[in-house]
Amino acid sequence: QVQLVESGGGSVQAGGSLRLSCAHSGYTYSYNYISWFRQAPGKEREGVAAVSRNTGSTYYADSVKGRFSLSQDNAKNTVYLQMKSLKPEDTAMYYCAATIRRLDLGFTLSQRDYSYWGQGTQVTVSS
Repeated sequence: QVQLVESGGGSVQAGGSLRLSCAHSGYTYSYNYISWFRQAPGKEREGVAAVSRNTGSTYYADSVKGRFSLSQDNAKNTVYLQMKSLKPEDTAMYYCAATIRRLDLGFTLSQRDYSYWGQGTQVTVSS
């Protein structure tokens, strides 16, 4: 089993920054990618960014490219999502997710590829 716990959400003004954390535990050898998703009220969940646990390489959705960055601390089994230049449209519940997707298949931000999910942390950006 895999457990994911998000933290770091909050309320900020437009242009501000937040850093989200995803602490993961359990069968840590079993999942190759960890990603962040978000879901705003009335909208579908969308993939934001992904990191390969093996190589540390990252992948971002166009909507956040250049503003968000992923990093990981493998010693702490934690993935961080640094968010800068936040916009009101970034307001959403942010979820951390893990997938056992094979490394050779590359990155995915499709939620159906992810088996393990955290409970989410709320991010609210005011104008």
